[in-house]
Amino acid sequence: MDFLEELGIEAVNSGAYCGEWLETGGALVDSLNPATGESIAGVRQATSEDYQRCIDAAVEAFGRWRSVPAPRRGEIVRQVGEAIREHKDALGRLITLEMGKIVQEGWGEVQEVIDITDFAVGQSRMLYGLSMHSERPGHAMREQWHPLGAIGVITAFNFPMAVWGWNAMLAWICGDACIWKPASTTPLCAVGLTNVVRGVLEEEGFGALATLVVGSGREVGQGMLEDSRLPLISFTGSTAVGRGVASTVSGRFGRTILELGGNNAVVVMEDADLDLALPAILFGAVGTAGQRCTSTRRVLVHSSIAEEVEERLVRAYGGIRVGDPMDPETLCGPLIEPGAIDAMASAVARAREEGGTLLCGGGPAALEGALAGGNFVVPAVMRVENHYAMVQEETFAPLLYVIACDDFDDAIAKHNDVPQGLSSSVFTTDVRKAERFLSAVGSDCGIANVNIGTSGAEIGGAFGGEKETGGGRESGSDAWKAYMRRQTNTINYSDELPLAQGIRFG
Repeated sequence: MDFLEELGIEAVNSGAYCGEWLETGGALVDSLNPATGESIAGVRQATSEDYQRCIDAAVEAFGRWRSVPAPRRGEIVRQVGEAIREHKDALGRLITLEMGKIVQEGWGEVQEVIDITDFAVGQSRMLYGLSMHSERPGHAMREQWHPLGAIGVITAFNFPMAVWGWNAMLAWICGDACIWKPASTTPLCAVGLTNVVRGVLEEEGFGALATLVVGSGREVGQGMLEDSRLPLISFTGSTAVGRGVASTVSGRFGRTILELGGNNAVVVMEDADLDLALPAILFGAVGTAGQRCTSTRRVLVHSSIAEEVEERLVRAYGGIRVGDPMDPETLCGPLIEPGAIDAMASAVARAREEGGTLLCGGGPAALEGALAGGNFVVPAVMRVENHYAMVQEETFAPLLYVIACDDFDDAIAKHNDVPQGLSSSVFTTDVRKAERFLSAVGSDCGIANVNIGTSGAEIGGAFGGEKETGGGRESGSDAWKAYMRRQTNTINYSDELPLAQGIRFG
């Protein structure tokens, strides 16, 4: 495929880059196309020894990079963004090939990386501190921000480029280096993107800012978590794994940005515009084959319109085209691996055992030809109760639960009655309901929307959630502060030495 050649992807690729591609000594891992089950190319994983070379290079690069003026760092990030723009088509197709999301979403993900470069360029001139008044005469106080160090970024398969971009671009303008460990199922996306950005960085003498280490959790992942040279670990993945990440990193007094599970709901009230709500639910539940952390998992609908919403959802699901994600007519591509099909089947079975009703879909999708070996399922809709144990969990698949609610109070209570707290949405034409949903007594999620769905966040706002979603924030707003250390300064410009709080000593 021409786009693989454009991105420098070969039959066998190195799994470690730190200013140069290393001859890695780990196991050779085949990256599989989830739409066909066929091998795309191989990546030779990094060993623990390779990791040590990479961390040394990243730390050395940080020592030089932190002294580069922040606006100059922003200019280099701008050039990185231009390089990604030039290869947007190829990068988007690579995401579709290796991860399986439809090609429109692949291009959209690359655009997210481009957008965060633009955001970071502006932010490089706005790393603002504070000027404060001292209680002591002849004294001044201020607060400023300094680079933190080399940052570890561990990403999941479902956004194999964008999440790295959210972290790396902000970290770079803050003066940090990045060490990236991608998901083992999508290493080629990391290799291809690294090949695009490294040309800009190498020309400036800072290739190791984009250090990449493809390796096992045991040899590379655990090493990153335990490495005191990485003051911050940004981890995207499951809540179960995130607990271990938090425990290990905090045990050495490191910081974490945790982006974990979601159990996102759309609240549909009796006054909702269903012509808006239904497409939003459909994209939220079926987009990326339900493999977004912001995917819509639950629809909390007022009982007076529950039957109508169910009927319209079933009709809409009947028109979903499942198949080749490269085909522009496809709406639902494959799941990432065969185990995800089993997980969806298990979730449907468990929900039925608890009393749920399967309204449509739910089984493997039987496709022909090259796609017969792909990981395809038929998107499903189930009528359930919110308290079911299965509904309380996140299933990474296109499985949508419909839950009837008595009124707005009941909807809010059920909405918040899950362990996760990432994204949420309400559809209503009542401004009072809308504002209440966004208030302190409304949605308990990090993201709360009105008359749009749960999925598709813009980079301008901070992204992340509460409760078992981990509390991390990435991307826009003041998320840059996570990549820096805060310093408070007091300056005495007088000839006296008064103490704070009026203390007299000696």
